[in-house]
Amino acid sequence: MAAQEVERLPTLTTGLGVGNDNTMAAEMAQGESAASPFAAGAKRTLHEILAEAAHVDPSASSTYQLTSLDPTPSTKDLLKRNPAYTPSEPLDPNSVGIVPKGLLESVDADEFLRKAAHQPIVTFDDHTPESWVYPIVVLITHLSYITLTVFGHIRDFFGKFLRPQGYNHLKEEGYAPLYSDFESFYTRRIYIRTRDCFNRPITGVAGARLTLLERVTKDYNKTFQLTGRTREVINMGSYNYLGFAQNEGRCADEVELSLRAHGVSYNSPRAEAGTHALHVELEKLTAEFVGTEDAIVCSMGFATNSTIIPALMGKGCLIVSDELNHASIINGCRNSGSTTRVFKHNCAADLERVLRQAIASGQPRTHRPWRKIMIIVEGIYSMEGSVCDLPRIVELKKKYKCYLYVDEAHSIGALGPRGRGICDYWAVPTTDVDILMGTFTKSFGAAGGYVASSKAIIDTIRARAHSSIYSETMPPPVCQQVISSLSIIMGRDGTNDGLDRIKKLRDNSMYLRRRLVDAGFVVYGDEDTPVIPVLLYNPSNVRHIGTSFLKRGIAVVVVGFPATPLVTSRMRICISSAHTREDLDKTFDALIEESTETMIRLNYKAT
Repeated sequence: MAAQEVERLPTLTTGLGVGNDNTMAAEMAQGESAASPFAAGAKRTLHEILAEAAHVDPSASSTYQLTSLDPTPSTKDLLKRNPAYTPSEPLDPNSVGIVPKGLLESVDADEFLRKAAHQPIVTFDDHTPESWVYPIVVLITHLSYITLTVFGHIRDFFGKFLRPQGYNHLKEEGYAPLYSDFESFYTRRIYIRTRDCFNRPITGVAGARLTLLERVTKDYNKTFQLTGRTREVINMGSYNYLGFAQNEGRCADEVELSLRAHGVSYNSPRAEAGTHALHVELEKLTAEFVGTEDAIVCSMGFATNSTIIPALMGKGCLIVSDELNHASIINGCRNSGSTTRVFKHNCAADLERVLRQAIASGQPRTHRPWRKIMIIVEGIYSMEGSVCDLPRIVELKKKYKCYLYVDEAHSIGALGPRGRGICDYWAVPTTDVDILMGTFTKSFGAAGGYVASSKAIIDTIRARAHSSIYSETMPPPVCQQVISSLSIIMGRDGTNDGLDRIKKLRDNSMYLRRRLVDAGFVVYGDEDTPVIPVLLYNPSNVRHIGTSFLKRGIAVVVVGFPATPLVTSRMRICISSAHTREDLDKTFDALIEESTETMIRLNYKAT
C-alpha cells in the first residue's frame, strides 16, 4: 500500500492557514477564523488534515507514514480517542508510524492538534551527531566535578598545615559547626570559582536594559569592591515578562499619586489595622481577572506558598507534589506537617500511580483514610520552561476526588490569549482548580502574591494563614502598581496595550527559542513560554558564559548544581515584551560565537 510522507507539526499548521507564527496559540489569541480547523463548523478528521498537509487526495491512500510528525501518534493513542473503531485487519496497538486511514478518519483533528501543539517536540535532523556524543558530554561533566572535588581536597589537606588561619572560621572551640562538611567544601572549592557570576548589584530600572554597578575582586572572588563605574547592559535575566517594570507611563504616574495620597506603609498586619481600600480593590480585581469568587493578597511571593499551604493542610493530610516544584512549595509542605509524596515531573501517569498507591495504603502505620489529598503543581516551571499538563491533571483530580493547587507565579500574565494564566492557556474552567496561587513580581512589575479560590476557602485562609495574621501588609505603592497593570491587561484603560504586550511576549519567546533550536542548542521547555533554559552542562561553561556575555553587554542568569541536577547546568533566558528583535538577535549571536569554545551546540532539537 502506498504511504505518504507528512511534514512535522509546525509545517503542518502553516499549511492549515493558522498564521505566520505557526502556532495554535496564535490562532486562539487572534480569534478563530474561517480558515482555521478550530473555527465553528470547520470540524475535520485527522485524516483530512494530514492529507491536506501532504498535498494528496484523501482517498488515494489507505495508510499514512507519520515518521516525521512529532509527537508521532501510536495506534494505541489513536484508539484511546475512538475506542469504537473496528479495524478491517488486526492491528498492533504499539505500532508507531504506519497508521490506518480508517483510524485517522475516526479521530477529531481539533482535539489532537490542539494538544499536540503544546507538547515538547524532540527531533533529530540529518546533521545530528552520533548517539555516543551525549554520553560523552555527560561523562566529561562528571569528570569536571570529580576533578574540582579531588583538587579541592588536596588544597584543603595542605592548606590546613601551611595556612591554618584560613580555616579558623570552620570551627570554633566549644561550638558545633554551622555548616555540614560537604556544604562548606562545596562553597569554598567549587562555588567560589563562579561567584563573580552571581549577586551582581544593579541600579536604576530593571527593564529591557539595566544599569550594572561594576565590581572587581582581588582575592579570587572571596570579596568584591565597587569601582564607582556603571554600565548599561541588555537585561535577559529579570522576570519582567510584560514590560511593566518602568519609571514612566501610566503605572508609574498612578503609583506616584498613590504614594502621595497613602504614604509608604500601613505598619500593621492585615488581621489588625493593615487592611486598606487599596487591598480590597486589588483582591476584587484579582479575583475577577483570574475568574474566581474571591482572592487574598500577600506582601511576599515566597511567603504566599510557605504560609498558605500550612493553613490548608495538616497532620493526616497528603500532598502529592511535582518533583520540580519551587522551594516555597517545598517549604510550605514541610511546615504543614502533612505527608508529602512526589511524582515525576509533569507525568500524569506517575501522578496517578502515586495517588492509587497512597489511597490504597492510607496513612502511615494506622492505614486510616487520608483527611485530605491535595495535588500541587506549577503553571510554568521556572527552571524548565515547561507548562503543566493541566487537562490531564484535572481529570485525575476529579477521578480521585483530590484538591488541586496550582502555582501560577510564572504563568499568570504570561500564558493564554488574554494573559490569564494556565487555565486560559488550556481553556480549562477555573472552577476545576481549587486554589490558584500567583505572584505579582513577574508579569506585573510589582511584589507580593495572591491566592484565588472560592469565598469559603479564602475566608479560611484569612483566619489561619500566618501571612495574613503576622506579616506586614502590602505597601500602597505596590498595590497601586498591580491595580494599574491589571487594568491595562484587562483593557480598562481603553487601549489594546495589554493584549499587545501579551502578543509581543509570545512572539519574542517563540522567535528566540526557534532560532536557538534550529542552531542546535539543547533548549528545555514548551515553545510559547518566556522561560528559555539553554543547557551548558560543564561547570566551567557556567562561569564562561556568565562573564563573556557581560563583556558583550548582556546580563544573563546562569545556574548550576545544586540548583539544577549535576549534569544540566544551564543559562536561563527570560523574555520580555519590552525586548526588541535587536536584543534577541544580539543574545543569539553571542551564544553562537561562544558555543565554539563551550561545545554546547549538539544539533539536538528540544522545543
